[in-house]
Amino acid sequence: MSAMAHSDTIDQIAERVDHLLLRHEELQRTNALLAQQVQALSLERDQLKSRLAAARARVDALIERLPTSASTTVPASPEASA
Repeated sequence: MSAMAHSDTIDQIAERVDHLLLRHEELQRTNALLAQQVQALSLERDQLKSRLAAARARVDALIERLPTSASTTVPASPEASA
């Protein structure tokens, strides 16, 4: 292998390594952004689950206050049965 061919091969390898390093940095940045999104979405999910639990508790409390006997229910309006 001539010195020139050897130099070209080294240049090609160096160029490829540079390209791979840039790609690695780009992937690291993308990964960091995705990790931030996962964290934000997890927080949002947890907040929504908490709100859902609170809403369920309120609905359950309202259901507990509903009359249980048929005699205490409000009769249907004439329009509803027409």
